[in-house]
Amino acid sequence: MKETLARNISRYRKERGLTQEGLAQRLGLSFQAVSKWENAQTMPDISVMPELSKALGVNIDKLIGYVSQNEQVSIYEEEYKIQGYYWGVEPNSTCYRLIQLVPPTKHLKLLDIGCGEGKDSVFFARNGYDVTAFDISDAGIEKTKRLADKIGVHVNVFKADILDFRLDSNFDIIYSSGVLNYIKPEYRDELFNNYKKFTSQNGFHSLNVFVTKPFIAPPPEKEPNAFKWHSGELLAHYQDWLIEDSSEIVFDCNSSGIPHKHAMTKVIAQKISTLN
Repeated sequence: MKETLARNISRYRKERGLTQEGLAQRLGLSFQAVSKWENAQTMPDISVMPELSKALGVNIDKLIGYVSQNEQVSIYEEEYKIQGYYWGVEPNSTCYRLIQLVPPTKHLKLLDIGCGEGKDSVFFARNGYDVTAFDISDAGIEKTKRLADKIGVHVNVFKADILDFRLDSNFDIIYSSGVLNYIKPEYRDELFNNYKKFTSQNGFHSLNVFVTKPFIAPPPEKEPNAFKWHSGELLAHYQDWLIEDSSEIVFDCNSSGIPHKHAMTKVIAQKISTLN
């Protein structure tokens, strides 16, 4: 918890436009105290937490890395409460491509970032991968568990916010579809560096993002927590990896009941050992 708290103090301080000294002044402390918190050398005293929370504009639960079960962040929380599966249960076509590239002929750990209702996570587990998955939606997590139980496989699924969650152990495959648009631009370098660091040698990333195009109208869904990506931006994070796929497509969508189009770019990349 210490490292999560340290990271969040720094993150929310910067979002409020505060320096370490400015935050310290609000709390009646020295800037060295704030510096030690942000470097995970010490933790704030419990008596300081209410004022710290107030100064940073975030509740204590969020500050220490706990996502409230009653806090709705995703617009899909209500959509996932329908009896059926909002996105269906057929896996994304990229899942089949990954099986070709990294067949589970040995124990392989796969992380699904933003698993939604679990259709891709369960597909990977069904095909022999050791799957860990997380999502911000309680309803999505419950559906992932139910689908895994129905198929008879295990998925280690839990609730987490993509902005807060960081890896601390290696995965062979990191997969995400339709979720990375929730990452604020100022956090992308840090997050991708974390994902890349904790990817096994010769491991793969398979990711996609929606990209903006001047000839495509904004989608009808109002997503206050989504942020723009541009063509080539995702690929730029993998200039030191082997690129297996960097395609971009425009496709029709009717997910909201209103016909519209999306532009999406995909990257499948492999971490190759560097030469000495």
